[in-house]
Amino acid sequence: MSMIDKFLHDDQDPKAVEKVYSRLVDLLTTGEEILYIASQKKPLVNILPDCIALTNKRILFFTPANLGLSIKFVDFVWKDIVDVATKEEIIGAVFTVKTTGGAEMGVDYLPKIQARKLYQYAQERKEAEREARRLRELEEKRAESGSVQFEHAAASAAAAFHAAPTPAPTEPKADELTEKLKKLRTLFDNGLISQEEYNHKKLDLLSDL
Repeated sequence: MSMIDKFLHDDQDPKAVEKVYSRLVDLLTTGEEILYIASQKKPLVNILPDCIALTNKRILFFTPANLGLSIKFVDFVWKDIVDVATKEEIIGAVFTVKTTGGAEMGVDYLPKIQARKLYQYAQERKEAEREARRLRELEEKRAESGSVQFEHAAASAAAAFHAAPTPAPTEPKADELTEKLKKLRTLFDNGLISQEEYNHKKLDLLSDL
């Protein structure tokens, strides 16, 4: 079984896919995987069809050039894709993408099953990118907020610690540790410190036992 066989289940043009695949493997970056390859199927004469390739990092449009002796491509990373669409017509379907920069790219005369697969994979990748972006923004906001609040909390705790009278030597250390753990937990529950900071300081306290 050749490497391109898994991309030939939906009536793709084998020669077109082979050319795109051989070009595509040279373009892949670390951790990038090919998800799907679709090939144009023009009515009557299907010479030099355009192709679309999806990877887990981007979408690439391939167009033959120089009478098929070379192949040109344009690519867009998923974070720059704002919309994907497919429109089924009497002969084949049209698949298009729109980018954050206002660019629009599409291929017509795609077999309908291939257009549907492209749309399905593209929507899944867009959803994954949206979730990754949401988590990144959440982490950034939490880091910014947590840093400021933790500095405040740390300063207040330090001031309170220095102002407090020295406990009697007879006070059990276990009770003191319990109180510190409770205060630390309160800071975490109130969002004043991150999970990482909470775990680190808890280990510090417990290591004194």
